[in-house]
Amino acid sequence: MSAPLFETRHVTKRYGGLTAVGDVSLRLDAGDLVGCIGPNGAGKTTLFNLITGADPVTSGTIHWQDRDVTSLCDHQRARLGMARTFQNIRLWPDMSALDNVRAVYQGRPGSGLLASALRLPAFRRTEAAILDEAERLLDRMGLAAHAQARAVDLPYGEQRKLEICRALALSPQLLLLDEPAAGMNPTEKADLMHTVKALRSEFDLTILLIEHDMKFVMGICERIYVLDHGEQIAHGTPDEVRADERVIEAYLGGEAAC
Repeated sequence: MSAPLFETRHVTKRYGGLTAVGDVSLRLDAGDLVGCIGPNGAGKTTLFNLITGADPVTSGTIHWQDRDVTSLCDHQRARLGMARTFQNIRLWPDMSALDNVRAVYQGRPGSGLLASALRLPAFRRTEAAILDEAERLLDRMGLAAHAQARAVDLPYGEQRKLEICRALALSPQLLLLDEPAAGMNPTEKADLMHTVKALRSEFDLTILLIEHDMKFVMGICERIYVLDHGEQIAHGTPDEVRADERVIEAYLGGEAAC
């Protein structure tokens, strides 16, 4: 079996006497579309923070393409090919949708302060390329008509899409989506399901998502990890997870048949 794209090995995170994530081992192969579910407080977002390097692990290791990256911080892991959205939207509210995406590209060769001040040809070429790519991403997510709108003025569901645009601007291999369907109506959720599946193939992505909407998770993910009180209690296909008594007891309850 080939090495996975990404793997956590017995990862634990403690805050004082509280274990937020305990001994979680998760594997993502290239091209996977995997979900992580669990009740509120199960440790899902904490796990995302450990994966991306926003929080250090207490014990266990994080591996990227079979390389131990446990000691790398979040921006170092982002450069390797990890990008994420957030449960609480983190856009620049007073900037336009277009500028929110363009800002992600800053730091490219030719876009530095000196090149900008002197308006060097490399700067102008870089700026034109950035504008073209940002507009292309907005169009792909159905946001082209809102390019000049302030992020704060967009409907909540459109803000979620804009966050995905910004993550895609990092050209990731692994895309982590933290409750991407939150705040969306049923029609928007159905459209997002189709979009996420399409983005995987279009951008050659591996995707891990957290989501509370069970129909969304069961309808889009090929494998699902289930956390409860920070511990991994199940892992399998949607059908296997749906039928797991531990999952039914901990989380799904009457929704087990959804």
